[in-house]
Amino acid sequence: MNILHTSDWHLGKRLMERERLPEQRETIAEIARICDEYRVDLVLVAGDVFDTHLPSAEAEEAFFCAMKSLSSNGRAVVVVSGNHDDGVRLAASSPLTGGEGIYLFGGTNVPAMGGMRRVRATEADAFHVVIRTDKGEAVYVNALPYPNEARLREERSEESYAEKAARWIARGDEAYRGDMPHILLSHLFLAGGKASDSERDIDLGGARAVPASVFPATGYVALGHLHRKQACGNIRYSGSILQYAFDEANTEKSVVLLRTEGNDVRVEREIPLTSGKRLVRLEARSAEDGARLIGNYPDCFIELTLHLTAPLTTAETEFLRSANEGLVSLIVRVDAAHAPVVSRNELKRDELFAAYYRSVYGCDPAPELTQTFLRLLEEEE
Repeated sequence: MNILHTSDWHLGKRLMERERLPEQRETIAEIARICDEYRVDLVLVAGDVFDTHLPSAEAEEAFFCAMKSLSSNGRAVVVVSGNHDDGVRLAASSPLTGGEGIYLFGGTNVPAMGGMRRVRATEADAFHVVIRTDKGEAVYVNALPYPNEARLREERSEESYAEKAARWIARGDEAYRGDMPHILLSHLFLAGGKASDSERDIDLGGARAVPASVFPATGYVALGHLHRKQACGNIRYSGSILQYAFDEANTEKSVVLLRTEGNDVRVEREIPLTSGKRLVRLEARSAEDGARLIGNYPDCFIELTLHLTAPLTTAETEFLRSANEGLVSLIVRVDAAHAPVVSRNELKRDELFAAYYRSVYGCDPAPELTQTFLRLLEEEE
């Protein structure tokens, strides 16, 4: 059986108010083409389908379209909710989707069986699903949505989070008889995993980090949560489908292709994703150099850091913004040690006001504001 592992779509997520839903749609369409090319039987989505618990109608529509395309050609799709998802809301349509080969885990619901599809569920409860093909191949999926005490309605106890995670994982394995390949599909933070800036307070100071010893030592562990692709033995993060923060600027996005043989699950390859805009981090020492530099990166989102000896003027800021509409983050670092020293006694009133305004707002005041200030000074005198 050929299996594809993806996660962290974050449908509806923006980059500094820039809309990215078209890129997300494009990337999921690319994943569907990969499924067709590599004859994928089962798609695993390891959480954070949406970016918020209350996604927009457009983001929900993108999700429904994604489920339709990924489950085409008789494929099955298994989805668990992440910490950004409302699991109950995500899985609310599961009584309807099972017949389409789509199995949604997020609440206490039991996914419906898959009817007569080429790839379908033949066994399921709220914690696991067995997927079989019409050729007799099968895989056991322990499906654990992002677990917290509130979602599982558990009382506070002396157990550590790692101990609770081990218990939750064991519950999903209660029906496993060892007669088929085993996959744990979940949304957890592996202790020692490398997070990026786009994951908000992911480990809560380490309180919800889960050590590798808690996860099954055999089979495959398909995780979501961390946006950088990474692996630790049989534990693997596929990573997010797009670069969502500038510290991911040089990271490749991909999906993981798996294959079952007997009772084993092995990684066949990582398949790079080429859709969506690149994020680029650049540095320059003047507005002119910065404008020339960002002009080399069309159709990208850019973070530009300028190292200057004086604050950026309004005209320079507008010049940079016009040089590339993909400039979404402009950081100015003024090196006061190399700035020319000018005595305040040598400055005129309008120059003093402009210097103060730049120190507070990082740009020159509008001419009319300066005139208003000078007029008020004259009235006071």
